[in-house]
Amino acid sequence: MIPGVTSRRRFSDLSEQEILALAISSEEDDARIYRSYGEMLRVDFPDSAKVFDGMAVEEDGHRQQLIDLHRSRFGEVIPLIRREHVAGFYARRPVWLVENLGLERIRDEAAAMERDAERFYLKAAARTSDAATRKLLGDLAAAEAGHEVRAGELEAEHLDDETLATEDKTAKRQFLLTWVQPGLAGLMDGSVSTLAPIFATAFATQDTWTTFLVGLAASVGAGISMGFTEAASDDGELSGRGSPVKRGFASGIMTTVGGLGHALPYLIPDFWTATIIAIIVVFIELWAIAWIQNRFMETPFFRAAFQVVLGGALVFAAGVLIGSG
Repeated sequence: MIPGVTSRRRFSDLSEQEILALAISSEEDDARIYRSYGEMLRVDFPDSAKVFDGMAVEEDGHRQQLIDLHRSRFGEVIPLIRREHVAGFYARRPVWLVENLGLERIRDEAAAMERDAERFYLKAAARTSDAATRKLLGDLAAAEAGHEVRAGELEAEHLDDETLATEDKTAKRQFLLTWVQPGLAGLMDGSVSTLAPIFATAFATQDTWTTFLVGLAASVGAGISMGFTEAASDDGELSGRGSPVKRGFASGIMTTVGGLGHALPYLIPDFWTATIIAIIVVFIELWAIAWIQNRFMETPFFRAAFQVVLGGALVFAAGVLIGSG
């Protein structure tokens, strides 16, 4: 009986034919994943794309060997069974999720794919008492270990030290342009631009709930505005800054976070307690911005701190003076 959507088969209940069919479908899925990685990387990282193309070919070869073995032992009809049909079988992360995490994360995921498969087959072989099944699982584990070795050989063939350094530099630059730069711009805008309306409202009304609502509205509004502005200003095709959707989300979310940081303390009913905590949060936010500029944008720390803290202090003072007037 083929596993249904509502239940999964235990691995111990699978026959040798079903184990072989499961290995065939898994090899097919992994080859497709490697080809997807290759296509993702082909424009910016052509040499790494060749590595994944080669790994896909390796998976195809193992799949064909498994099919030949199935044909000789069980005939032409291969049972329809996939990894999601078996309880405890290793899962693969969605390709789109790994794509968003960059070149190094894709490399790590590929290595983890081979280790997961090898580990599963070894554990499964240790738990079965059938000699033929144990041998089959051991052979599959050895094949997966061989894949990892072959991946290293392909990397040595296509990726010398200079190529690796160039691709790593390109990946870092892409990460900075797509995520860090718009996120930092959003955090700066959200942290600094909301200081005046929040603290002006606080000192004008000394009503913490009203101050919180103003801060919430200013933060969310600024986040939406910054997100749409970033996404609409550059489609990334010519500038190489990456997906406008990713940049828009990075900018919009960080803008909102920057404003909410010193708006949330005003959920505390006592005005001065809320205000003191909000001022501490502002100080932490400004120093965090300076650290990010130093860490990712290579801006000298004290210069970044001076610029950010001075600008924030001026906006804060303007808000307090307007609210107290």
